[in-house]
Amino acid sequence: MRWYPRTLAGQVAALALAVFAVVVVAESVLAAVDARIDGNRAARAEVTAVAVSLAESPSTVAALTSADPSAVLQPVTERVRAATGIAFITVLAPDRTRYTHTDPTRIGEPYLGSIDAALRGQTVTENYTGTLGPSIRTIAPVRTPDGRVVGMVAAGITQRTLTSAWRGQLPLIALAAFAALATAVGGVWWIRRRLLRQTGGLAPGELRLMYDHHDAVLRSVREGLVVVEDGRPALVNSEARRLLGIEADTSPDDLPAFLTDGDEETDVTYADRGRVLLVSRSPVSGRRRSSVVTIRDRTELEEAMGELDSMTRFAEALRSQAHEAANRLHTIVALVEMGRPDEAVRLATTEFELSQQLIDRMTQAVAEPALVALLLGKTAQAAERGIPLSLTEESQVSDAATRILTPGEMITVVGNLIDNALDACDPADPWVEVTVVGDDRMLDIVVADSGTGMDAELFKRATTRGYSTKAGGDAAGRGLGLALVAQVVARRHGTMSAENTYGSVITVRMRADDQGASRS
Repeated sequence: MRWYPRTLAGQVAALALAVFAVVVVAESVLAAVDARIDGNRAARAEVTAVAVSLAESPSTVAALTSADPSAVLQPVTERVRAATGIAFITVLAPDRTRYTHTDPTRIGEPYLGSIDAALRGQTVTENYTGTLGPSIRTIAPVRTPDGRVVGMVAAGITQRTLTSAWRGQLPLIALAAFAALATAVGGVWWIRRRLLRQTGGLAPGELRLMYDHHDAVLRSVREGLVVVEDGRPALVNSEARRLLGIEADTSPDDLPAFLTDGDEETDVTYADRGRVLLVSRSPVSGRRRSSVVTIRDRTELEEAMGELDSMTRFAEALRSQAHEAANRLHTIVALVEMGRPDEAVRLATTEFELSQQLIDRMTQAVAEPALVALLLGKTAQAAERGIPLSLTEESQVSDAATRILTPGEMITVVGNLIDNALDACDPADPWVEVTVVGDDRMLDIVVADSGTGMDAELFKRATTRGYSTKAGGDAAGRGLGLALVAQVVARRHGTMSAENTYGSVITVRMRADDQGASRS
C-alpha cells in the first residue's frame, strides 16, 4: 500500500503541510522557551529592584539600628511583598539573623543564602534552594551614611511561581500555533486544488513521461506546429520556425498575425517570408483565444503547379489551334475540289502569314524559348476568350536575362501576371498588354490590363496571402497568382508595385546589383 500521495498536487501539498507543521511546532517550542527565559530575566530584574530599593531606604537603616528591628520591618516587607507579588523579602543582620520572613515563626533563625558578597558591599543575584524551595533571589547590603554595613535585604521569587507564570502563556502559544496550522492547511488545500486542475491529476512520473513524449513528437513531426494560448503563441516547434524563417531565439510574439488571430480554418493558403504556406487552425475546447495551428509548406508545389498550369494551357491552345487548322485544311481541300484553287491558296497563306508574323515578332523580341512559348500560348488563350493580348514594341529580352531569373521563374512571374490580367480586365473593353525588357544587368516586367486595378491595401493583401477578387477567392487553392509572383520577387530581392494609370499596371523590377549585394 502506497504511504505517500500519487499525484503531483498531493505530493506538493503533503510536503508543504509537513514543512508548515515542523515550522509551527518549532516556533511554538521556541516561543515557550523564550517565555521562560523572559520570565526568569524579568524576575531577576524585579527582585533586584525590590531588594535594592529597600536596602537604600533610610527607614530600613533606622529600623536596623533600633532596639526591635522586626517590629518595624516585618509589616513593611509584607506590604511590599503583597504589592509586588514576589515570594519573600527577608531583612537580616550581618550575623545572618532574620528580622523578617514570610513565615513569622522563622524570624530569628539564620538566613540560608550566601551573604559574603553583600558583607563586602556588593549586590548579588543567585539561584538558591531555601526554606520556600528553589528560588531566584537578590541580596543587597544596607549601609549607614558612613558606609558601614549594618544589615542586608534579600528578596526572591520561587521557581514554582516562575513556572506557573510562563506555563500560563502556553495556552496562548498553543492557540496561535493552531491558528497558524489551520491557515497552513487551508492554503495547502487551495494549492492542491489549483495544482490538480493545472496538472490534470497526474503523478510526477506521468508528467515527465508526457513531457518526454511531447518533446519527441515536436521534434519528429514534419509539420510546423504553433500552440496559441490567450492570443499569444505559447509553443513553436523547430519546423514552424524553419518554415517561417525565424531564429530559435526569436520571440514568439514576432510571429505573423495570421497564426494567432482568426477562427477555425482548414488548409487556408498564406504567403509569408518567401513561402506559400497551408495553414489549419483548430480552437482548443473551453479555452478562449486558444488554438493549435499546423503549417505545411507548399512553396515548391505551387510553383510547379503554376508552371504546369501554364504548360497545360499552352498545350490546350495548341490543340485548339490544331483543331482550327484541321477545319481550315478541310476547307482548303474542299475549295480545291470545287475548282477554286486561287481562293484556297489565299486562305492558306493569309493564316500562315499572320501566325508566322506573331512567332517572328516574339522570337525576335524574346531570346528565351520557354518565355516565347508561354507568350504564344497565352496569346492563343486570350484570343479564345476574345481578349486582345499584345507584346509591346519596346519588349526586348536577351539570353543573359536568365542570370537574373531562371526560365522557370520567368514563366511563374509572367504567366501568373498575365493570368491575373486576363481575369481582371474590363469585360466591356478587354485588353492586356505585356512589356518585358531584360539583359544581364536588369529585368523589367510590366503587365497592364483594362481593369479597375487595386489600391495599396488590396494589393498588399493579394501578395501576402491566398487572395482573389474572384468569387470564392479566399478559398484554398484560389488567388495564389500574385502571391507566387511575390515569392519569386522576394527571393530575388526585386520590387513589385501596382498603379492605376492608363489601366491597371503591375510592374516587377529586378537588378543584378541588388541580388549581388544581398548575397554578399
